[in-house]
Amino acid sequence: MAAALENGRLSACLVGMLLWITGSAAPAVDYAGDVFSLELWKLIIPVDDDGDGIADEVLMPVLRNFEDPGFFHLSKTKDSILFRVPAASAGAGKPVFRRCGLRELVKKSETPAAWGSNDGRVHNMTISFAFNAMPGANSRIIAAGIYAGEEPVISIGLEKGNLTLARDGLDPLVLEEEYKPGEGIELMIIIDHGRIRVLKDLKEIEEWPLERGELHFRAGCEVQVESGSAAESTASAEVEIRELFVTHKP
Repeated sequence: MAAALENGRLSACLVGMLLWITGSAAPAVDYAGDVFSLELWKLIIPVDDDGDGIADEVLMPVLRNFEDPGFFHLSKTKDSILFRVPAASAGAGKPVFRRCGLRELVKKSETPAAWGSNDGRVHNMTISFAFNAMPGANSRIIAAGIYAGEEPVISIGLEKGNLTLARDGLDPLVLEEEYKPGEGIELMIIIDHGRIRVLKDLKEIEEWPLERGELHFRAGCEVQVESGSAAESTASAEVEIRELFVTHKP
């Protein structure tokens, strides 16, 4: 018994030393904002509570612990954030309500980010995500991209079963055919010296020149409907994001 007690004290001591060395136990994950930092973002949601015809936004500090079971919340495994455009919103007449996503801001402010592809800095977005659900065959779901104002410069999306990279003024690229829902995707987008590079699983897949200003990153779930076709609203669109990092380095 004495030996057992001694061993127990030793184990407790070792655990205590480990916690002291590492600083503390792993932080609790109770909200979507615990998965990755949301300090550089505002959240645009498929809701119009004030009836002004414009999608509502959620900013810090409210965003830190914000959740809604209908469109933005922590996953059951507590290691990712689920972005969802509900069926009714996916088929809404106004595209503004077909989005639940993050829009980049200037650090520690509510000012929209706006940077250039040749401004002397290296702009990087690294994202790990998956498409879980798609609302209809005439739709494209966008999970991430670079925008100039409301105009997409590039966007990564799922369309007719294929993972595609749409590029303004250039032919789209098919990154993966016959994508399986829930399959994890690792992408890195780098913009510097008047060019853009896209890497998948740390391997560069394409590079091309880009001379644009007033740019910003976006990530989340956005539904686009083919021009001239009716929006299908029988199912929700859902994107799951596990990791999201943005840097702007000299």
